[in-house]
Order: sequence, then structure tokens, then C-alpha cells
Amino acid sequence: MKLRSVLTALALVLGALFAPGVGVLTSVGEAHAVTKISHSAATSRFQSSGITWSSSGGCSDRNNPTCTSFDQLNLATAQGAQTLRSASGCALNITGGTETGHASGTYSHWNGYKLDFGKATCLTNYVKNTFTYIGVRGDGAPQWKSGAGNVYADEGNHWDVTFYNCGGC
Repeated sequence: MKLRSVLTALALVLGALFAPGVGVLTSVGEAHAVTKISHSAATSRFQSSGITWSSSGGCSDRNNPTCTSFDQLNLATAQGAQTLRSASGCALNITGGTETGHASGTYSHWNGYKLDFGKATCLTNYVKNTFTYIGVRGDGAPQWKSGAGNVYADEGNHWDVTFYNCGGC
């Protein structure tokens, strides 16, 4: 009986290590299947949480860089913004979503992992006093990492946030 318990525990541990998106065999560059949501689904979520958004072009066309679009946003990214709003108690205004015009890459705006938030004292104080400073990004932007692993980069006039997950939703 004891051998069976040990083998079961070992199987569970190995299963966790080799499962997609979990364990030591996953690299940072690997993207896994995510749930995408529409612009209207995202705006409904944001409205229900008291999160606002704005666009320099007053539009939501994903293919126009002056718009703020949430088409093809990852569900976990939207949930991460909602978690940030409730945890921080700060007013949040999203100024960048999945629209074209941002830097490319696996964990990019276009791929649904990033949102830009307008700078506000409340949000800046929350990020700097709650999360861990992890140094500067390649472009010189200072970064902080949440306990959940999401990364907040101070790009001067806004926060560029990479949501790898929903932040504990």
C-alpha cells in the first residue's frame, strides 16, 4: 500500500511538471492556448469594474493605431485589469489595447497580453509600493513584477502592463 501511495504522488508531480504551461519544462518564450474575447465583451467587463478607456482617435478599430481596441484581448488580461482595479482601489483608464502600432512579440499588445494604463498617482504608488522592482527593460523602462508574475513597465506617460495571468482572480 505504501508503494502505491508513493507512485501515485510521483505520477502527480511528474504530471504537473510536464503539463503544458506548468513546471520546469516551459520556457518564457512559449505561448499557450488562451481564451480570446471581443471588444464588446472586454468593455462590458471593464464597465462592471469601473475601469474606463480612452482613445486618441475616439475609435476602437484594431487596425488603426490611433484607436484603443480590445478585439482579441486575452480573457486573463481583462481579468487581470479587473483584479488590479479591485486590489489597488485606484481609478484605471486604459489608453492602449490590442490595436496595431505597439511593439511586436509573443507577449504583445497585438497578441492580447498587454494593456496601457494612463499614469495616475494612485496607480504609480500602488505599483511601486506593492510589487518588486526588477530593473530596467531593454528600452530603459523601469519594471515591477507582481506576486502573480505580471510585469508593470513605467513608460513615462503611461504604465505598460504584461498580463501573463489574471493576477489571482
